Amino acid sequence: MRITDIQRCGVRPGRLVEWTLSPATVAAATRLPDDSRPPSYVQESHIRTAKCLRDAGLFVPTWLGTAFDLPGRADLDALQQALLSWTLRHETLRSGFRWAGEELRRFTLDPADVSLHREVIGDFTDSGRLVGHLQDRFDAVADALRWPNLVYTAVVRDDRTSVYLAFDHSNMDAYSLTRIAAEVHELYTAHTEGRPVEPAAPAASYVDFCEIERADADRLDGGHDIVARWREFIRRGGGTLPVFPVDLGLTPGAPLPRQALLCEPLVDAEAAAAFEAYCRPYGGSLVGMLAATALIVRELGGQPVYRTVVPFHTRVRSRWTDSVGWYVGGAPIEVPLEGDRGLPDVLRTVRAELGAARKLARMPLARVLALLGADFRPTSPDLYSIISYVDTRAVPGAARWEEMRAHGLLRVSYGDQVCVWVNRRREGLWLASRYPDTDAAAKNMRLYVERLRDHITSTGRERLSAVS
Repeated sequence: MRITDIQRCGVRPGRLVEWTLSPATVAAATRLPDDSRPPSYVQESHIRTAKCLRDAGLFVPTWLGTAFDLPGRADLDALQQALLSWTLRHETLRSGFRWAGEELRRFTLDPADVSLHREVIGDFTDSGRLVGHLQDRFDAVADALRWPNLVYTAVVRDDRTSVYLAFDHSNMDAYSLTRIAAEVHELYTAHTEGRPVEPAAPAASYVDFCEIERADADRLDGGHDIVARWREFIRRGGGTLPVFPVDLGLTPGAPLPRQALLCEPLVDAEAAAAFEAYCRPYGGSLVGMLAATALIVRELGGQPVYRTVVPFHTRVRSRWTDSVGWYVGGAPIEVPLEGDRGLPDVLRTVRAELGAARKLARMPLARVLALLGADFRPTSPDLYSIISYVDTRAVPGAARWEEMRAHGLLRVSYGDQVCVWVNRRREGLWLASRYPDTDAAAKNMRLYVERLRDHITSTGRERLSAVS
């Protein structure tokens, strides 16, 4: 699936229709008692960061979304039923939070109390105006500090209907987005064909996962080995979490900068396969991406050590595979770069670092930071810079993504970190990155992408030469 933003996903004019949770659903939520299941640490950190930034006078939209097409002029009743059925399958989408003083408490609706309200917004003849409306509306509704914080829309035309869904990040991660298009499409097709919708096995609840993960995390104390590993990692990084170690043109103490987005194909399917084959003895393409990045930032930034936090999913049991939620943790790694180290040597180091650090991703960083007693008062929506690699070819429905024009959507707003996502698709590798919108960052991110492409293609050629 291509990751991009609402401006670059090919929005076309048409009649805009919107669905939100109904007034009756919202009213029912106000009467609910507290749910004893707490927010996950990552949910709470996300919401508190949004509040901290808002209190400082800065509104930083951070929603995630997805876009996909349905054939022809959609049957809106069938689409509404499909969206409702899909929503009810995932408990986190009918669960929210409210403040009790400084404490964040959960509430969760019963499925019977959830319904959608449909509204025809109007006809748009200009793509730019439609894109602007969608972004403004998603910013207003899919907001960390309100509930409901999701909104569904469709742009209806005679030839195709484009569906755009947006969610506050507390509801889901990027992997969750990849499954939506196929699931909603199947539900919609069943309704339009008049055949009964086979009841899907209930998706495991992310709300339950939050309770389990938090209970495990709260058993940690300051003497635990995981806490000690993070303490040493942060100490060696000068007391801070890692940034992308190239010149981003930022002035210390300056206001949080706007961000820019870079997204494009990286290499084709043949080059991606050759790179994977080259990296397989060292652990695969993720290891290769991190090793190549380490060498590139040494060239661009002159750092003797590459430090980063690698995102890993926390769906450690198969029961969570189909679940919508924010199942992501971080593993800290350090890659020494002194001397004339080449790619094979760095690959071995990255593999060893990931092997030693991966278990740390299962423990929420917010809990670790609290135990460290460090004052990490959030000044940015991102605690650190990331490089993420995901192979999405086996996701259900991936073979139809091109046909459905399926995209994952990012909201690019403000931030002083660099986030890079590389997705392996059937067509090859796709890269998306948001970074500070400065001349220096734009120059160095363009250089980074060009060097990364060179590393991938050259190692692939080396692999093909070795086997020919």
